[in-house]
Amino acid sequence: MIKIGILGDIGSGKTYVAKNFGYPVFHADDEVGKIYKKDRKVFNKLKNVLPDYIYSFPIDKNEIIKAILANKQNLKKIIKIIHLEVRKKMNKFLKKNQRKKIVILDIPLLLENKINKKTDILVFVQSKKKDILKKLKKRKNFSFKLLTIFKDIQLSLAYKRKKSQFIIINNFTSKSVKKSIKSILRKIL
Repeated sequence: MIKIGILGDIGSGKTYVAKNFGYPVFHADDEVGKIYKKDRKVFNKLKNVLPDYIYSFPIDKNEIIKAILANKQNLKKIIKIIHLEVRKKMNKFLKKNQRKKIVILDIPLLLENKINKKTDILVFVQSKKKDILKKLKKRKNFSFKLLTIFKDIQLSLAYKRKKSQFIIINNFTSKSVKKSIKSILRKIL
């Protein structure tokens, strides 16, 4: 099985690119959402470490955001708890799809959390800053402060780009993305 990890800036279109490969995608952000909605054990752990912020189940994303904005150390506490569960879900996904030719890993902190293996293929999604910002501003709960906190825990884009075997220029048109994906698949299959 070939694992392709998708890297790029927040809002660069990683998820869109991942879905366009046409292979099973492990989307970490979706899994986090499911954990917040369904995992009472995680709720109890978060409530224990962040009792001033986390008090309702299913976990309200606004409570998470308030905790992070109040103190960026809270993000590290959240990641420590959530990351373990996301990794378990990823391992189940990989086991379920072990017979597939290719799987796509859409995991925002793929390199930071050392989830990738040396044999994985890394694809960097590059987009113009102004296009990214325009897209991010449309998101519910968008905040520059939150964006800065998330960027602070990530490796530099230059480093991620350098580590990648392929680069997809995402100008937010499906034609260019699909053409780049076809080219990558031709080279790796």
